[in-house]
Amino acid sequence: MSLVKGESEILQKHNVRIYDGDSRTNFDCGILKLTSHRLVWDDQLQERIIALDLKLVQRTEEIAAGFNRSPKPAEQEPGPKVGSQFNNIRLSFRSGGQSEYYTALCEQLTRKSWVTQITKQGRAVRPTGRHMGIVGIERKIEQKQRETQTTISQAFTDLKALMDKAKEMVAIADRVARKIEEKKGQLSDDETIQFKSYLLSMGINDPVTREEHGYGDKYHEELAKQLASFIKNLIEKSDGLMTLTDVYCMYNRARGIELVSPEDIFIACKLFESLKLPLRLKEFDSGVLAVQSESHSIDAIVGKIIEIIDKKGCITAEELSPLVKTSITVAKEGLSAAENNGMICRDDSVEGLKFYPNKF
Repeated sequence: MSLVKGESEILQKHNVRIYDGDSRTNFDCGILKLTSHRLVWDDQLQERIIALDLKLVQRTEEIAAGFNRSPKPAEQEPGPKVGSQFNNIRLSFRSGGQSEYYTALCEQLTRKSWVTQITKQGRAVRPTGRHMGIVGIERKIEQKQRETQTTISQAFTDLKALMDKAKEMVAIADRVARKIEEKKGQLSDDETIQFKSYLLSMGINDPVTREEHGYGDKYHEELAKQLASFIKNLIEKSDGLMTLTDVYCMYNRARGIELVSPEDIFIACKLFESLKLPLRLKEFDSGVLAVQSESHSIDAIVGKIIEIIDKKGCITAEELSPLVKTSITVAKEGLSAAENNGMICRDDSVEGLKFYPNKF
């Protein structure tokens, strides 16, 4: 709630219900705030606020509480009459505090702080708030709902325009990628890496969707082909092996808002072999799933691990990961495979898990 110039908050009470005359309304369980200029009811359950200028109040009366009834200071005639058969509203203080509120209300009605507010230029400023009565309140809520609907419509229009521009940007990325391949010898390694990182962030042009290929096997076959084309170079840079989790994250990042479920990625990866694509889905003994290049295997990583351990003496999975350019999960699987083959042995101590050459 924002206050107008010269207005100050006096008191507030929780759990207050509004009656239209003697008729109960849906304005229930709200916070009733008293300011020097207004009565403001703020809904605790929904996003709605209504206000009544004190200058419109002609008379007030406090009604004593009866059995199973909460006290109600009533604002009576000639009160607002817009669309109501009653000429007063009643306020029910279900959590008490009505006497304190009634005293503060009478005090503000006596002071009449809203009568004249003189600005620095000497002009009178009168607070706004013309919609009074239950019908006026409902109109104000309807107006707010229309404004919200307009805002949502504009937001979706902007989103559609952004999606259209995104497709253009991805097309540009594809053209730049082809030019990089054509001029590969004229660019330094750092420039090539930088350009490719930009292109990776820009995404995939024309991603495979169910709307285009339906919900049958055709969709998963096309998804497998696009997935293989996308991650082939990435897997080669990761020494021929990537966890399925990494594949899922990188592929969905490139697709932007056209996301694919983990189940669809899993089904697509299982089709690599039947579609004769150069990738395979592998499951390690630990249950970890990974995608590996057809020309690479865990044995290649094991060979590199043996060479590294022979040079360093011992190593952890965290230290091995950047040396073989793969994730820590894949590094752990490589160490486990080398250990199962009897090439290395482990030392699990308070310093952590380390692996050494097997001298036995």
